[in-house]
Amino acid sequence: MTGAAARRSGRATTTRRVLMTADAVGGVWQYATTLAAALQEGGADVLIALMGPKPTQDQRDELSRRGLRVVEGSYRLEWMEEPWDDVRAAGEWLLGLERAFGPDVVHLNGYCHAALPWQRPVVVVAHSCVRSWWRAVHGEAAPPSWERYSREVARGLRAAWQVVAPTEAMLRALRDEYGGVQGGRVIPNAHVAVEPPPATKADMIFAAGRVWDQAKNIRALCDVAPSLPWPVYVAGDRVSPADGREEPAGGVRWLGRVPGQVIREWYGRTAIYALPARYEPFGLSVLEAASAGCALVLGDIASLRENWDGAAVFVAPDDRSGLAARLTELIEDPARRQALAARAVRRASQFTLARMTSAYAELYASAPGTGAFANAPGC
Repeated sequence: MTGAAARRSGRATTTRRVLMTADAVGGVWQYATTLAAALQEGGADVLIALMGPKPTQDQRDELSRRGLRVVEGSYRLEWMEEPWDDVRAAGEWLLGLERAFGPDVVHLNGYCHAALPWQRPVVVVAHSCVRSWWRAVHGEAAPPSWERYSREVARGLRAAWQVVAPTEAMLRALRDEYGGVQGGRVIPNAHVAVEPPPATKADMIFAAGRVWDQAKNIRALCDVAPSLPWPVYVAGDRVSPADGREEPAGGVRWLGRVPGQVIREWYGRTAIYALPARYEPFGLSVLEAASAGCALVLGDIASLRENWDGAAVFVAPDDRSGLAARLTELIEDPARRQALAARAVRRASQFTLARMTSAYAELYASAPGTGAFANAPGC
């Protein structure tokens, strides 16, 4: 229910306040801005505390279009190299924002700052973590160099009032890596499909993701692309914000970092979306591609199986010959490809913004001392 609908129904729309952290690096940006805008439409007052690399002009334009309030702090994120001075300074900054803004709930899209002496209940949302990333990518526990990070994340998970993950797979990974997790509930992410999928698609394969991130496994797609009958296009960053390393993208037609609207246009045009991921706690790009009517070829991992089993083709992330074979099979079988795309569209329709927003509003309402959220008019 929107804020206007809530008012028409006579339900209370008392302004509630949420202090939400975010960064402009990857999926957290899309998640945070989408959720914040929906909460605001329902009558909430949301302040986004942005850390990490500066947003692009396109991202700033998006904030303006959505009418979102943002304050920026140029602090390194907790998963970056040698971040701890910045993490400490960012903590002081965040506590100052809490005092000035007076939120009912603090919503952290990170871990370490949950252990700060907050005055209000803290919700931690687990989008990914280095330890589970490392295990998925390297097949072993994270090295001792990540011990400080591990301790700080574990402290944050223990201190949070509630921990949320977008999939059961991610929640299990947190418990396996860090032990105790406060609360622990799954709220799937969402995507807003603004128009129906197109009836016809171009003969091409598309992928969107950070090329430098081994978890996305774009390198596998680069390796098999020259052997495929169709061209492969990839949109995403090649330079890691953590260490400045640039990942080559040979074999595919690399588009670079493009605005979200342009990526959505690519989803609409392309017939097959491929993401042979080793690690993907949710997969917002997969959801967007499915909503746009793409046939999905995905890495065979627990989180993607959880969301897309029966609506996608799966391949082991390190099986390059299998990846090439599955893609070629879909290229050569239009009827199967179209049926698979139709199943993906139906599955994607379950991940609605209304469902996600309502779940968070209800969670906030259950926090100690947050009765202003009790009517949850954001659904």
